[in-house]
Amino acid sequence: MPADTLLVPDDGYVAGAVMDPLGRAQRLRRVVVGVVGGVAAVLIGLMWLHRWVDDVNAGYRVVLTAGGLVLLFIGLDSAGKLKWGPLFETGLWLSVIWVVVVGLSAALADFLPLSEAKDASATIFDGTLTLQRPDLLSAHPLGTDRQALDVLGGIVYGARVSLQVSVLAVAIGILVGGTIGVVAGFFRGRLDTGIGVLTDSLLAFPPLILLLALASVMDRSPRNMAIALAVLGIPTYIRLARVNTMVFAEREFVLASRAMGSTRRRIIFRELVPNVALPIFSYAFIIIAVLIVAEASLSFLGLGIQRPDPTWGNMIAAGQDDFDRIPHLVFAPGIAMFLTVFALNRVGEKARELWDPRQAKL
Repeated sequence: MPADTLLVPDDGYVAGAVMDPLGRAQRLRRVVVGVVGGVAAVLIGLMWLHRWVDDVNAGYRVVLTAGGLVLLFIGLDSAGKLKWGPLFETGLWLSVIWVVVVGLSAALADFLPLSEAKDASATIFDGTLTLQRPDLLSAHPLGTDRQALDVLGGIVYGARVSLQVSVLAVAIGILVGGTIGVVAGFFRGRLDTGIGVLTDSLLAFPPLILLLALASVMDRSPRNMAIALAVLGIPTYIRLARVNTMVFAEREFVLASRAMGSTRRRIIFRELVPNVALPIFSYAFIIIAVLIVAEASLSFLGLGIQRPDPTWGNMIAAGQDDFDRIPHLVFAPGIAMFLTVFALNRVGEKARELWDPRQAKL
């Protein structure tokens, strides 16, 4: 075994390019303290034991929960580095897990044991269910709103809407924008100039105004919202595809294919498209995150998906009037959206490092 990979007990990695500044024993202590202390603090802070600590101020619970999450992260990070080495990226894997959980929850929402989250007529006659506070041991872990609708169920169904809209918009953007960009980058000349002028014109137009204009004249359905958002993403994908096509068109394998007499269609679909696709797909996660925020903003302003279909944006809008007294109506969907956007950006950055090294952060 090379010397630079030897692990000396309690001293970390020695004489190598990658060294663990902490010893094994210290990492193990961090795992125990972080996981045990973090779990205990989070459980108390999230009111798993609220029946016995009702006298504790809510502000203290928030601080306790935040501190517990930090401790838990430190413990998990130490456990990961202890198991897989100092290069293990805990934040990345937590982001992947979160994205997978959100995606599966959205896809399987109809089969999950969720309380009523869409039909107010099924709950409005029971006044005792309105505005219940979060209680992880109850049938409404994140509480209920003014219509007695379950907040957790609303978040799950809102994730379905956000992912449907954003993923469909990105798919349309990649298909349309990527195709136009590859054609422009391959043929160049006047066609490239004309497409460049069109792309610059769309990018110069204020995106929020364009989005509001499209949303105001289209039916407010997930499909139409996806089309409206795709219009904003198409110019970006045109530019990405065009630049990458111009780079790969000068590579040896493309020049060799030309010299062998391959047709333009074969060069585009067999040589260029497979190579251009990876850098484009590496941006998909980041664009999806951006479009989730855009869709939520439209719903918040009343120009997006309307009730009875819950979305993160219209849930935040519905709870903003009572934010000072019932903050969980805003915080619950807001935190879910923040974590999802953050996780998608983290996964997107890693995808760029793997699939588009030229654009990765140094």
